[in-house]
Amino acid sequence: MRTQRTLDSILIWFKISKIHNENILSSNRILKEYGLTLAQFDVIAQLGSVNERTQSELTEKLLVTKGNISQLLSAMEEKELIKRRQDWKIKYVSLTEVGIKIHNQVVPIMEDFQAKTFSSLTDHERTTLLGLLRKIEKN
Repeated sequence: MRTQRTLDSILIWFKISKIHNENILSSNRILKEYGLTLAQFDVIAQLGSVNERTQSELTEKLLVTKGNISQLLSAMEEKELIKRRQDWKIKYVSLTEVGIKIHNQVVPIMEDFQAKTFSSLTDHERTTLLGLLRKIEKN
């Protein structure tokens, strides 16, 4: 017999999944206008806050798998959004001028979109939700 705890957990999972899926669809619509995928935007956002990252550092921060990173970066190099350089065994990745321009255009739009997504929550509720999600993530 299912407990209330189990039923609540399933309901939470469905609600989070629905919100996530709707957010991803809307994000993809916004990014499509700039010729970007969500994974490419993630790279641009990660690199925009620093001049350069090692490919390993970047991989740890991204939402994509380690197996996809090489393909992702190659596609972005072809679009002239990023450049890579190698110093002995270490590969470095940075934004090109085109990448910086795209970063400066798209990141504020996406930040605004995400802020609006959670605008119905008070500051305290956002802080609480973030804390709860971190707690679940550690589990």
